[in-house]
Amino acid sequence: MKISLLNKSLSFLMAFIVLFSTLSFTIESHYCGNNLIDTAVFSKVKNCGMESSATTLIKKSCCKDEVVVVQGQDQLKLNTFDDLNVNQQILFTSYVYSYISLFISLPKQVIPNEGYAPPNLFCDIQVLDETFLI
Repeated sequence: MKISLLNKSLSFLMAFIVLFSTLSFTIESHYCGNNLIDTAVFSKVKNCGMESSATTLIKKSCCKDEVVVVQGQDQLKLNTFDDLNVNQQILFTSYVYSYISLFISLPKQVIPNEGYAPPNLFCDIQVLDETFLI
């Protein structure tokens, strides 16, 4: 039971690591002066409404946008069975065949006296008759 739980938790952890190592996302932040106005992940950031317009050619805008891009791993290589050499293919095939053959179940055995309850013993007959197996 403990080994099964350990296997399941480790496989979930490995799937979680693969998922998040390949995930890419951006974090956008909008600052007005030194104050953080909005931060957004996976969407556009809301601004404060003081963007540069046509009249601000003389004055520099106090707003700025920061974009942080977190790149995930994109160099995963998927191998197929044909990428293996002949010896590895034979080893893999024999391993899979022997592993699958472990789970072939036996036919269900019929127990004829399954519903029979033995009689209650009031005394030990072997002790009464003084008959012992040596």
